[in-house]
This record gives sequence, structure tokens and C-alpha cells, in this order.
Amino acid sequence: MRIVQWVRRTGRRGRDWLAASPRARQGLIVGALGFSGLGVGVVWGSWTRACAGGNCPSIGALDAYRPTQALKLYAGDGRLITSLGAERRTVVRLAELPPALPAAFLAVEDKRFYEHHGIDYRRFFGAVKANLVERRFAEGFSTITMQLARGIFSEKLPSTKSLARKVREMRVALEIERTYPKDKILELYLNQTFLGGSLYGVEAAAQNYFGKPASQLNVAEAALLAGINQSPNYYDPRRHPDRALRRRNVVLNLMRSSRYLTPEDAERWKAYPIALSSRQDFGDVAPYFVEWVRQQVYARFGLGTFERGYRVYTTLDLDMQLAAERALEDQLAAIESGAYGVYKHLTYQEYLDRDEPPGDHPTTPYLQGALVTVEANTGYVRAMVGGRDFADSKFNRATQARRQAGSTFKPFVYAAAIRAGVPLSHIIDDAPISLMQPGDTMPWEPQNFEGDFRGPMTLRRGLYLSRNLVAIRLGLEIGTEAVRGEAQRFGLSTPISVYPSMLIGSADVIPLELASAYTAFAGLGLRAAPVGIVRLEDANGDIVWEPQVRRDRVMDVEPAWLITNALADVVNRGTAYTAIRAQAGFRLPAGGKTGTTNDGTDVWFVGFTPELVTGLWVGLDQPQKIKARAAGGLLAAPAWAAYMTDVYERRPAPADWRRPDGLITREIDNTTGYRFTPFCPPAARDFEWFLPGTEPREFCPIHPPFRTGISLR
Repeated sequence: MRIVQWVRRTGRRGRDWLAASPRARQGLIVGALGFSGLGVGVVWGSWTRACAGGNCPSIGALDAYRPTQALKLYAGDGRLITSLGAERRTVVRLAELPPALPAAFLAVEDKRFYEHHGIDYRRFFGAVKANLVERRFAEGFSTITMQLARGIFSEKLPSTKSLARKVREMRVALEIERTYPKDKILELYLNQTFLGGSLYGVEAAAQNYFGKPASQLNVAEAALLAGINQSPNYYDPRRHPDRALRRRNVVLNLMRSSRYLTPEDAERWKAYPIALSSRQDFGDVAPYFVEWVRQQVYARFGLGTFERGYRVYTTLDLDMQLAAERALEDQLAAIESGAYGVYKHLTYQEYLDRDEPPGDHPTTPYLQGALVTVEANTGYVRAMVGGRDFADSKFNRATQARRQAGSTFKPFVYAAAIRAGVPLSHIIDDAPISLMQPGDTMPWEPQNFEGDFRGPMTLRRGLYLSRNLVAIRLGLEIGTEAVRGEAQRFGLSTPISVYPSMLIGSADVIPLELASAYTAFAGLGLRAAPVGIVRLEDANGDIVWEPQVRRDRVMDVEPAWLITNALADVVNRGTAYTAIRAQAGFRLPAGGKTGTTNDGTDVWFVGFTPELVTGLWVGLDQPQKIKARAAGGLLAAPAWAAYMTDVYERRPAPADWRRPDGLITREIDNTTGYRFTPFCPPAARDFEWFLPGTEPREFCPIHPPFRTGISLR
């Protein structure tokens, strides 16, 4: 049943008893205003002069009128994340609405809407009488058409209480009624009316208050929207639920009086609780991601994009985003609580307990973190946490922060070595070194995190145990320029000085870029550029912008598999084993790299499965030692494990990386790098994979009976 037919049939009928002609209507207005103490001549002059000099807007503008519509952001599954714009509005057609919604507005705002011609003279005379008694503007008589005129033409019809403005409003309303059908007027009104905050129109309000489209509202919800229309701030159902409930029930009574509802139905809907959405939208879930996308849209299309009803379909996975926020906040709170040892800085809760209100600070004094998840085969950003409190600090640590990479940089050293033909069985001496770096007056003598030196070991072992001296000596062997070139090939854009300290992560990196670089490990040589927007559509559904997935091969499959396999050992038996395998029990195929700066100011874990890469950073905005013995495996990796466990409860387990056919395997002595013999210590036995031509050809000469006096260099 069409809405208007239902409203007309159930509403009161009859003709407006004094609506015969425009001349008669004008006379009635003049006469009624005359009763207010104004002379008939003065009033008639006001009527005739009201639109002189272009004071009244042109009704023809309505033909081209397109209400301002906010930019809407949707998640990957189509759920609305949020709307952006001064006026959050989504235009909806009258035929799409449930009959109760326009009926509720008509009952409370203009019950004779389908009978009058723009001005309800019964209400008009009643208002004149009330205003005379009260000697003030105690009662209004605006019809829906008059309200529409005031809303659309607000510049020429400002909301000031004056005779001239009211007369212009009435004249414009009569003109609108002569030009447009009632259905069109009501539809425009329901899309234009202000319903609180930055909400305009019933669709935006329905999504905000009830978390569903206006087409799905029931009678009680429709009555609530119609009720708060009178004073959205006063009747705000979130801030003043009791007021909103009383006002809603008034509307239900009016719907009963207007015969839109039976008495029984009215009483039944009065008993219906106000069931608001648990959140207005998902904007409070991913504010840093929303702002990141907003900046991209603004940079490409300008400010007008936020007024045209454009729809942005993003890459965000809301379930993953919620899991990411939980995992990171839980970990930061655990660190602050002392669960990982004494923590001496101001905690987030202590910061909130201060009397000072939060503000938009670029830096904060409490522990911060960032997390970003990139889909390996597309570059889609599935989750992004740029900090703990967007209201307090809008600085996005996932996309804007530049922090020292620490040991998360080491895979690029090893990748450069493998590219140069150095096998993972290559032996490097984990021993002290003293180096002069440009600008230093004293030699640089780097240490391992544990403070010890363990002698010769394979590259694989040096990587999964994150031995600084192995990475430094390896980088010096192949050349620092080669390492810098490798990092840039993987997509790092921040400046990298070719000092030896860069080999263990002294250069600053951006978390999003670092996560994107690691997609080349998860993707066996294919790096995916990060992208947050799938497509942008205009109000008609036409695609305006569709960013393309970009994957660049930065390494051949065979050497890429070798480095990925070595990074899997970080999780299987290296610095991330305790947090991920032993404690969290995460058993799916995974790799990654822990990272810790020498002074303990930045801790990282960049972990990946064959599908997803997640970069996770923890630190203070103003670099300070987080705590004694701060380490990525201790402070960052547990959050990754909790997050991935949550994520993979809702998705199938990924298949392990397929080993390329071109690789060959050899049994080696992992203390010498030579081929294993029965005389080598059993504990030294390892199987290693090689690019053809890089495998060791000689059997181990170090252990009897093959000892020949050969020493390792």
C-alpha cells in the first residue's frame, strides 16, 4: 500500500474551510494579523512588499535542488562505517519508507498536510489567539511546507522571529504548493529536516540512532524520530532518554487521535522500549582508518566530495578491526600494569583520571601503540590502529610516525645476501666488532641484546635468534649500499643512511610501509602496495574512482621462499617462539621478525601468515626507554598472537607456503656450513635449502676423521 494513500485514508478528511482562492487566503492573513494589533494597511503592505527586491527565493531552484549529502564510508562487507560532512544525510524516496514514518511526522507537525495549500488557517487563527493572550510568540503555525521553505532557503528565510520573515515564508510555501505535488514536498521535508548533531533527514537519523535504514523502522521508532524533530538536542534519546520516551508517547497519542493507529496499537507501542544502537556507527571503531581515507578522498576530489552523497567502499574488515583494537589495548594495559616487569611511566588510566579534559595532542605522555594489517595478495588494509585515543591525539602512528626499525630491518640485509648468492648455510662469526661511523669521535662497538657473543653460526640461525653482530658482519660483507637498495626495492621510502648501524635498524620507518614491505615475504617475492579504497561511487552509483591493486615482484620466487622460510623459524624456534607458539599456542603457518632498538624505546613485531601481514609497534611518543629489558618478542609479539588467534577463529586456516621446485636440499653441519658427515656432532645436523649452485659441495673437514687443519674464515 502506498504511503500517501494510507495516510490520506486513515487521516482526517475535509476541505480547509477557508481555502477558496489565493485572494481569499491573502485576505484571511491580513485580517488575522490585524487582530494582533497591526493595522490592516501595514499588514497588507508587508504582504505585498515581502518579496520585493528579490527578498523571496526563486521556487524554480527546487527543480535543481539536491540536498547536501554526506560522504559515506563502507567496510569491505558493505556495513556503514561512518558519514563525513557538515550535514550527514542520505536521501531516500518516500515510497521506500514504512507508512508509519511519514504518518508520525504528519501527526505531530501538520495533521492537515494533505488538505491545506501551504498554510493551515485553523492553526493560524489558533496561534494568533494564543499569541495575543500571551503577548509574545507563544505558539507557531508552521506547516510542513513552511518548514521546508525555511530549511531549504535558510539564507533568505533565516530562523528569526519577525513579521517580515514569517510573511515571506508563507508566500514561499503557497508558491511551493502551487508548483509541486504533495508527495514531492513531503519527501523533500523528510530528507531535509534536522534531527540532531549533524544528522539531516530520516535515513541518517535511523542509521545513527537505531543502526538500521529508515525502511526498517517500526512504529515506535518512527514516532521517536518525529518527536525529537521539535527540539533534537532537548529530546536527544542518548542524553535524555526519559524526555525522549515521554515525547515519543505524545506522538503515538497524536497518531491515535489522527486515526493512524488504533487505541490498542498505540498502547502496545508505548510499551516498546527505546532500543538504540550500541554505537551510532562504526566511526568510533576505526577513527584513524577513517581519517586516513578521508585525507585521500579530499586530496583527490576536494571539499565538495563531502556534500555530494558519494559512497566510499573501503578495504576495512570490521571484525578484524575490533579484534586489533582489543588485542593492542589489552597488551598496552598489561605492560602498564607491570605484567612484564616494573613500568615507571604515566599510565593511560592515570592520564584519564586527571581533571584536565583530553585534547588533540600530537604527542601523549602515556604508552602508545600502532597496528596495521595488510592483505598479502591485494595490499588491502584490513585493520588500522593509529593510537589509543583518537579524541586525545589524532596523530596516526600507523601512517605518520617514523620510528627506528630495530631488528625488523634485518630481513632486508639477509634478502640482499641471498640475492647476491650467499646461502643460508653461510657462516658468520658472532663476535665483537669495533667500527668508526661518519661523524663519530669514538668507535662504535655494538652489542647483542643478551650481551653475549656465540661465535660462528649460519645465517639462518643468526636471523631467527636476531644476533646483531651477525647482521652487521653480513651487511659489511655484501655492502651497505646493496642493503639500502634492497630496503628501497621492498618499498621503504624514508631516508636510509649507509652507516653500519643501519644494518640493525637505526633508520626510521613508517609502520604501514614496513608492513607493506613484508608482503613480499608473505607473497613469495610479490610486494603489495597498501590500499584502503576499493572504489568511490557518486550518488547515482556510478564509479568515480577505482584504485587498482598494485603488486610488484621485488624478488624471484626461489630466493623469496628461502627468506620466508628463515623468517618462519623466528616463530618456530626463534625470538617470537615463546610468545606465539609456546604461550599463545598459535599453530598456523606464520613467520615474522621481532624488533627492539638498542635503548629499548621502540619494540616491534611484524608477523605474517600466507594471507595477512601485521605490523605492530609499541613505544612512547617522546622516545624513552619503555622498561628494563624491553624487547619485541616480550612486549609486541603477544599482541600479534592474541590478534591472529581471534582473526582465525572466523576464517579457514591458510595453506603453508609451497616450496618452489627449483630449490635443492643438503644435509649440513650448522656449526661449519659444510655438508654433514657421520662424524659431525648430531646436534649440528640440519637440512638446508639452496638455490642451485650455492649449495656446499665439500663434506665437513673439521670433525674427525676428516680433520685437515682447515680453519674457518
